[in-house]
Amino acid sequence: MKHQVARIHPADNVLVALADLPPGTPVPWDGTTITTTARIPAKHKLAPRDFEPGDLITMYGVLVGKVRQSIPAGGLLTTSNIQHATDSYDEHQHEKAPWSAPDVSRWQDRTFLGYHRSDGRVGTANYWLVIPLVFCENRNIQVLEEALVNDLGYARRKSYQPQTQALISLMQAGKSVEEILQTDLHSAENAPQGPNRLFPNVDGIRFLSHEGGCGGIRQDAQTLCGLLAGYITHPNVAGATVLSLGCQNAQVSMLQDEINKRSPNFDKPLFILEQQKIGTEEAMISKALRQTFAGLMQANQVRRQPAPLSKLNIGLECGGSDGFSGISANPAVGHVSDMLVALGGSVILAEFPELCGVEQELVDRSVDTETAERFSHLMKAYGDSAIAVGSGFDMNPSPGNIRDGLITDAMKSAGAARKGGSSPVVAVLDYPELVTRPGLNLLCTPGNDVESTTAEVGSGATVVLFTTGLGTPTGNPIAPVVKIASNTALANRMPDIIDVNTGTVIDGEETIEQAGERILDYVVRVASGEEVAAVRHGQADFIPWKRGVSL
Repeated sequence: MKHQVARIHPADNVLVALADLPPGTPVPWDGTTITTTARIPAKHKLAPRDFEPGDLITMYGVLVGKVRQSIPAGGLLTTSNIQHATDSYDEHQHEKAPWSAPDVSRWQDRTFLGYHRSDGRVGTANYWLVIPLVFCENRNIQVLEEALVNDLGYARRKSYQPQTQALISLMQAGKSVEEILQTDLHSAENAPQGPNRLFPNVDGIRFLSHEGGCGGIRQDAQTLCGLLAGYITHPNVAGATVLSLGCQNAQVSMLQDEINKRSPNFDKPLFILEQQKIGTEEAMISKALRQTFAGLMQANQVRRQPAPLSKLNIGLECGGSDGFSGISANPAVGHVSDMLVALGGSVILAEFPELCGVEQELVDRSVDTETAERFSHLMKAYGDSAIAVGSGFDMNPSPGNIRDGLITDAMKSAGAARKGGSSPVVAVLDYPELVTRPGLNLLCTPGNDVESTTAEVGSGATVVLFTTGLGTPTGNPIAPVVKIASNTALANRMPDIIDVNTGTVIDGEETIEQAGERILDYVVRVASGEEVAAVRHGQADFIPWKRGVSL
């Protein structure tokens, strides 16, 4: 029989409802029976005893809230009776935590088929980039996309134009508003055609439009150039076409400096065009088309070859989280993280606003005091910048998070941090620095999932594991984003965007470790070219972080 509730950590003093519990439901727990005094929705928290104002709430073994109104045993924890609270931390009290690596013997000889680059890194895909240095070039980027994508066989999106045509026909036939609203249009859909690529070894051409490059402050331009350089030098990228206006803050020389920082012996084809030097739009677009086509011919010469799993760099991300994320999807991904670290690979844990409350654990896991101090410095600076504009990490949970059981930022963070497993923190990076060390890397990014995913890939992630409890279609232009559901209901409701279901852990069908092994097996297939849902849909989200406050 499936349990009604669960306690995540032995030190926790609240329970998680695993199913909807109506008022008056008897809940057997720890030798006694708790009777619910209110409806406890699945994913939400149940009080196993009476709580009074000022009492502390513990989940995942850490402080996640403080009681502000009395809660009876069997009562529901809500935003009205609980407020955000976390323990303080001290980077100077760094006590290196011991780590027992998981047994990865059966994975030691596994390989994936990747694209080997001259700098020793191995990509999981092979893309060509077309990038504007400034938002003024976004229109020209769109013109190039219209000229290249369809004829080269890279169109991926389903067309809904036949549905519009069917609606026009119905109106012209005199159908009423009510009849049109009741019409089933599925038969009028056009599914996308399978890939018929002129360049079969090039996975696609990606067009990274953005709103930066000029205005703001010079540091914004420098940071943008660092991010773009991270994409151009990325092992999933074969080469790039860059469009510059000429007068913007993000100068070509700035981009080239950032490329040299990341790849001193950079040898990929790179074409840079400056509109104010070339002249007319027609001249610029024509030259860009010739150069891009020639670059694609070069990129098509690269083939997938076997590579050890130590060459993987995995980004860890969550979005649309729910009250099950921290007990199914995130710890399962955490097990993947630990396995990959044990195999010599790299992983990236980001979203600093969603590490609020678990800082001391990460300090203690840092390999040395310098690493611990840098993490503490970046966390405190980020938190102070949020407070300075009247916000704070406590304002991070979204309405969807709260609706599905994550009622304080500390509660959300304690579950989100489980994506990072338990391995040592080998490095702390500030956005948009490059990962250079195998092991668990912390990267300072917002909690906003697209900004954070964009950043992780810019820092070198070749695959992103993205957990979700509510569902999101998010993808990335150059790295496959594996969408992992925290609950079976979501996986069944949105199968077109979900790649892996870990609701099996909640359902009692497998352990966290078994789910993690299943995810890693899927990652190996994806790294070898199997398409994830976001790639099939052409979902390629790209949002640079302008270093203001974003939670």
